[in-house]
Amino acid sequence: MGRLKTFTRRAFLVGSAAVAGGVAFGIYTVRKPHENPLADSLAPGEAALTPYLRLDARGVTLITPRADMGQGAYHVQAALLAEELDLDLAEVRTDPGPPGAAYWNTALAEEAAEFSVPSEGLMRTVAETAVGAVMKMMGMQITGGSTTVPDQFDKLRAAAASARETLKAAAAHQTGVAADKLRTENGQVLLPDGSALPYAALTPALAQVEVVQDVPPRDPSQWRQLGQPMQRIDILAKSTGTQVYGIDVEIDGMAHAAVKLNPAQGGEMRGFDASVAEKMRGVQAVLPVTGGVAVVADNTWRAFQAAQAIEVQWGPAEMPATMADHWQALADAFTEDARDSRQRDDGDVDTALEAAEVIEAEYRAPYLAHAPLEPISAVVRVRDGKAEVWTGTQVPRFVQKNVAAIAGIAAEDVTLHVQMMGGSFGHRLEDEVVRRAAEIAVQMPGVPIKLTYSREEDMTHDFPRQIAMARLRGTVDAGQVAAMDLSIASPSVMVSQMGRQGISVPGPDSQIVAGAWNAPFAIPHHRVTGYRAAPLAPISSWRSVGASHAGFFHNAALDELIHAAGADPLAERLRLCNDPLARHVLEAVGEMSSWEGVLGDGRGRGVALTTSFDVRCAEVVEVRATDDGIRLEKVWVAAEVGRVLDPVNFENLVQGGVIFALGHAIHSEITYRDGRAEQSNYDGYPAMRLYQTPKIAVRGLENGDRVRGIGEPPVPPAAPALASAIFAATGTRLREMPFAKFVDFV
Repeated sequence: MGRLKTFTRRAFLVGSAAVAGGVAFGIYTVRKPHENPLADSLAPGEAALTPYLRLDARGVTLITPRADMGQGAYHVQAALLAEELDLDLAEVRTDPGPPGAAYWNTALAEEAAEFSVPSEGLMRTVAETAVGAVMKMMGMQITGGSTTVPDQFDKLRAAAASARETLKAAAAHQTGVAADKLRTENGQVLLPDGSALPYAALTPALAQVEVVQDVPPRDPSQWRQLGQPMQRIDILAKSTGTQVYGIDVEIDGMAHAAVKLNPAQGGEMRGFDASVAEKMRGVQAVLPVTGGVAVVADNTWRAFQAAQAIEVQWGPAEMPATMADHWQALADAFTEDARDSRQRDDGDVDTALEAAEVIEAEYRAPYLAHAPLEPISAVVRVRDGKAEVWTGTQVPRFVQKNVAAIAGIAAEDVTLHVQMMGGSFGHRLEDEVVRRAAEIAVQMPGVPIKLTYSREEDMTHDFPRQIAMARLRGTVDAGQVAAMDLSIASPSVMVSQMGRQGISVPGPDSQIVAGAWNAPFAIPHHRVTGYRAAPLAPISSWRSVGASHAGFFHNAALDELIHAAGADPLAERLRLCNDPLARHVLEAVGEMSSWEGVLGDGRGRGVALTTSFDVRCAEVVEVRATDDGIRLEKVWVAAEVGRVLDPVNFENLVQGGVIFALGHAIHSEITYRDGRAEQSNYDGYPAMRLYQTPKIAVRGLENGDRVRGIGEPPVPPAAPALASAIFAATGTRLREMPFAKFVDFV
């Protein structure tokens, strides 16, 4: 029990297995709860029942520490709270809240632990606990890895259950009626005589009672909202154009900034001539920033125009000059010295390859931009030893730390207002726009500086999806797949991304082989090796990260072996599948699509399954070959997520993921020449058009014992299923993306 402004223990302890983390950090240190970030900022009449819940005269506000970039994160967090607190979903207000170590992401530990200890059991549990302890100690408040639902599922329900019972205790104290005689409904505590006390009216009484802790959340059989179709809480604002995004922020006295950065990414600025720009209408200042120069003006358009008028002398980038050099760097990485990991090594691959005819192939996946519709932007004001930031971000504590360093102040003196984002796909895991806005704001103290990147600056200075290459050597025997030796080379996305935050990432990078090493197939002789190439272009997490390339490689390689064996692509996968949850997914997608094998008449189907973020996701793609090119007809998707919390949002996320993946597989790549990205806008980086979009059928399975997220898992299977379908329809084998370089699409 504890007084108000404390928090629910259940939500923040590592758990009974914390002793594993205690070996390194001390049991007490690991188990000690973080401070409640809301406690010091409460206004008179407000109460913070947990770090996730603020109550005042207007009602309940949910603190949503996982960012919303269009995936419905605020909505699902609100639904988890509303279910346990007996609130109508429409009555829940949301607030991203302040950055805080209390909001560390529990679920991020699971994938790292699985890569370290592949087998389920005690050692995996110990590994998860140890990794979780590190992340808790670091206060890793990050939105990513499809972890919002896995991370918040227990935390928010427990926090809301605690709040519900505490409100009943306050009502009991106020009325003299025993708490066990009270119940809650529609944001009120109901008394036996039928009278009701709204939650907001109980705020004064809360100060007189203990917080009721460790309240078990309700069993799913008692759910009234979760698991049912819901209207997203942001749908009205987004449908009427009234949703406020980061780019919409307006602050009194604000000045507008634009940057002109070295087009050779990472290169220095050696000098500039701003004499023309300084005379242009509305220009207030021209200032140096890291990697380039900034213009401050009275509106964004004038800042853009003036930035273009500056003449700059640029230094070269520290990366290979041509794309042929980039690919060669990957090819050169297939050496024992560059070996990064080998977490899959079943049977005796070398002997199997010596005993039969070897099937060989090479696969390639290009750099890909994030390219969200809303260009990155930030507002920063520095004055009187404090800073204030308004931006959309997935890494609020990194933003707070980095702005503090630039401004020369303490992190606690940086106030961050997290904004809704118009897309991210991983881009807003970076904070370069905030850093440069802070650099400008420090040079213009007291003035709120709104820095907006032009589309061209946003795309050409993006940190793209990693480039990758794979090589297959495999054999078949008696109509079955016998051996697969898959080698994958890529630079380390984790080293590149976290290095920009000053964080060292020891050990192998699981993202080089994610979605391949853990493929749920019992091929008798099966090896997956990751090779770490030297750093090339600076890279970052892109929707589904490593599984976006390795899932393609593994499925494409398996398809080639299945074809060589003369087997059916779905039947052979089912025969090889050694994971019950993955088998259910394959069976479901086969049943949904009425899988028939060879279709003929220019039609083809392909199937693929990838496990990413512990979600088994299988897809069947059907295409038709026409005189004008390939037409995508239909896609079927089945995914195992443990619980589908909102069927409507689930379907939307899956369909969006499939369209995102297919569009990139068909059309998209970022290429570099002399360190400069050659694609600067959507005309050179096209997305899938509406007329190209197939019908997409979706099914969510609920057989697993853990709740999982679905924002990223639909991406990895789409490209290999499409490539397999095109092969079935035309006989053309596609081993490199984008596919439009080799076949036409209509």
